[in-house]
Amino acid sequence: MKKWLKTLAVTCAAIPFAQCAVLPGGNVAVAAEPAAAATATAPTEANPALWVVKDEDTTVYLFGTVHVLKPGLSWFDAAVKDAFDKSDEMVLELVLPDDQAAAAQTMMPMAMDRSGKTLPSRLTADELKAYQAALTGLGLPANAFDMFKPWLPAITLSVLPLTKYGYDPQQRAEKQLTKFAKESGKPVSGFETLEEQLGLFDGLPEIQQVAFLNSVVKDLDRLGPALDNLVVLWAKGDPDGLAAAMNESMAATPELAQTLLYGRNQRWADQIKARMEQPGTVFVAVGAGHLAGEKSLQDYLAERGLTATRVDY
Repeated sequence: MKKWLKTLAVTCAAIPFAQCAVLPGGNVAVAAEPAAAATATAPTEANPALWVVKDEDTTVYLFGTVHVLKPGLSWFDAAVKDAFDKSDEMVLELVLPDDQAAAAQTMMPMAMDRSGKTLPSRLTADELKAYQAALTGLGLPANAFDMFKPWLPAITLSVLPLTKYGYDPQQRAEKQLTKFAKESGKPVSGFETLEEQLGLFDGLPEIQQVAFLNSVVKDLDRLGPALDNLVVLWAKGDPDGLAAAMNESMAATPELAQTLLYGRNQRWADQIKARMEQPGTVFVAVGAGHLAGEKSLQDYLAERGLTATRVDY
């Protein structure tokens, strides 16, 4: 469990909706622009992996993303841009509301704990001390999430520190792709709704939510370097390396892996299978971890008679 939660503590920062924190009263605390973004640097070449699924009249491209990036990575070019330009529409994990307050309005009712238990009551004295120190260290009140379920502060603490490592919320691959789609008039849809994706965490048993939070707090200082490693592997187009870094430890907790990774891959494979019945070209962009390792989206497509071929570029 502990090993898996360390992986989740790193990868939850890649959850698309985790771009803001909900504070008491419905206020939204958004990670600030990183100081590094103000310094112009030469773009660094990135060649992330891309796959294609085809039949007689339908083409579906599969592009793995990292949901938080630093400025200066040149990834929307070559085969990726070519596939995007050829596509009639784009499908993401979910389409986020443009208004972050609207996202907060969806998140608040799910994240509020109505059982009467406070978050501090779920933690030991040592755990509470470390957790509150993490909050205040990020400029948040120590009691900011006392009335919330543990999954919300866990996700928040996994996102807000990233700006000090140079990550910029505006550089998210999905945000950039959505901008390009709007500019070119491409329709954008999502495999999941915001409620469905939030529900993945809301549905975790309390003991797992608390363990998740404690793991995030414990490894907070390692979050940036670990994400740096994931981005390097992604930029190299190394799905095997990503699988080892992100998904290997999930094997120890198959019930959680089924909920947060494999079950979603299965559902998305069903949706892609159905889409293959219609002509056209689709650009699908989901977290790179879904396209890496065993029980990947490609594996479930293969079970449905569809072959995903790596695009060589």
